[in-house]
Amino acid sequence: MIPAYLNSVGEAEYYYGTLKHDDFQNSWIIEGEPCVIDMAKRLFPGCSGRGSGFARFPNNKRINGDLNWLMLRYPLRIEEPERWEKAYQETVDHVLKRNELNKRHQKVTPPLEFNGELLEFQKEGLAFLLHNRRTLLADEMGTGKTPTALAFLATTESYPALIVVPPHLVKNWKREIKNFITLPGQQLSLLDYAISEKEDSSVHIIKGLRPYKLPEASIYIIHYLLLRGWKRVLPEMNFKAIVFDEIQDLRHNGTEKYSAASLVASRCENVIGLSGTPIYNRGGEIWNVMNILEYHCLGDWDSFTREWCTGYGSDIVKKPDLLGDYLKREGLLLRRTKEQVLKELPPKRRVVQTVDFDTGTYSDLIKDAIMKAKGIDDIKDYFEKGRVTREVVNDSRQAIGIAKALYVAEFVKMLLEAGERVLLFAYHHAVWDEYKKELKAFHPVFITGKETSNQKDAAVEAFKNNRTNICCISLRAAAGIDGLQSATCVVFGELDWSPAIHSQAEDRVQRIGVDESKDSILCYYLVAEEGTDETIQEFLGLKVSQFIGIMGDKEETEQDRMFAQAKATEHMNKIVEKLKQTRK
Repeated sequence: MIPAYLNSVGEAEYYYGTLKHDDFQNSWIIEGEPCVIDMAKRLFPGCSGRGSGFARFPNNKRINGDLNWLMLRYPLRIEEPERWEKAYQETVDHVLKRNELNKRHQKVTPPLEFNGELLEFQKEGLAFLLHNRRTLLADEMGTGKTPTALAFLATTESYPALIVVPPHLVKNWKREIKNFITLPGQQLSLLDYAISEKEDSSVHIIKGLRPYKLPEASIYIIHYLLLRGWKRVLPEMNFKAIVFDEIQDLRHNGTEKYSAASLVASRCENVIGLSGTPIYNRGGEIWNVMNILEYHCLGDWDSFTREWCTGYGSDIVKKPDLLGDYLKREGLLLRRTKEQVLKELPPKRRVVQTVDFDTGTYSDLIKDAIMKAKGIDDIKDYFEKGRVTREVVNDSRQAIGIAKALYVAEFVKMLLEAGERVLLFAYHHAVWDEYKKELKAFHPVFITGKETSNQKDAAVEAFKNNRTNICCISLRAAAGIDGLQSATCVVFGELDWSPAIHSQAEDRVQRIGVDESKDSILCYYLVAEEGTDETIQEFLGLKVSQFIGIMGDKEETEQDRMFAQAKATEHMNKIVEKLKQTRK
């Protein structure tokens, strides 16, 4: 049944203005009486023409429903009836299918070209993607967003496709494509030559910043850091689908990377974003992410901030729950948690463990940070003062990380000797150097940012195939790494300011593929009683047995995020003040 606001607009005795279409910008333009112009500017996201006697806004299936409602109230003379009728029918189809999806949780089984088997909730995800071709799949980390996206490509046969990924996930995506999809022509290739040769030509990894003539392929993979070099080339490739993995990489605009992503996305019909953590800090980041997927689906920046944020130009969303409901209702976002769809997964148990540290080492290492802290008040330039403050905090974190490294290593040795399989997380390379020396006998493998792509892949394979029981990973390199589900313990030798980073690290284990017979997954946070650990714990809300609030144990509100941002600044300043008071 068609909702009342979508009843067909008929002839009228009086018209308040005209509606015409701009082919170049694919937008509608209303010219007419002030009452209808004012209503349009309040109703449509991204509406322009304020104070000019007209209203211009995008032509899309979401806005056109409200446009139809407006014309029921204020009839407009339509200059291109055929154009409007086509747009109207697309909108009606969209609303009816959307309502049906929400009501029945439709599921789609991918075709034979998809070599895997989707779980039931992933089939629902595939149905959602098939109906909403420019959207964000934001299922929690570890729920299998990659196979769902590949099932979409196989079902729609959207080739050539472009997959944009973080640098450390390039080869992982190529492996996943090989595992899940039989690409066009591969069946025939069995008659002529080895399939491995054909696969090499079916998936091409784009290399380097300088464009070159790309070979024919079904799927192209590029990482985010290379986008700026290919900004003018990729939009001309006529991609049928684009997948942005870990799309939070695009949560900040104003960069060449963002501009290149926006340009290539604008030329493609199917644009899918994947991320369990699409924003890290303030809610306004979601506007940048969604603008890549569907241009101005939340209006332009000014109208977005007026409608959803605490004030004009603000990036703090005042009612994030309402914005989330809008995105979901309009088919712009699908979000399921592991608790909702993978209830059989073993739970995470977070344990805070105090460890000793070498006071002499800490005292020596902290000297430079103390001297810098004492000089901060004399710095007049605001930006320079901020830079030095961050440098002081980072130096302080590294100092305590090195000072407790021996004791962290001893704790990890105890776990390894008891037969546990450990993922060890830290941040600073100087800390990793200490772990490497202390844990040498256990043949650890490392993914810390210094390794080549091949070395990272080899590290995952070594752990996956039980050639080592310890894999050491940088806190900021955890996103997207798969194949480590056999770990039994997660250990944090250093802490990060962002709770999302801890969640991503933990979810390397708590994800599809984990041994469901496990009683739980133990996550140890090893902290020192002094130094920055104490302050970061206070900031994160770290308690004896769990994280609260900001760590995701309860729903996080925008007020929580505002509070966290203020607290982060407060705690960084607290670190600096402590160092200022230190007598050296």
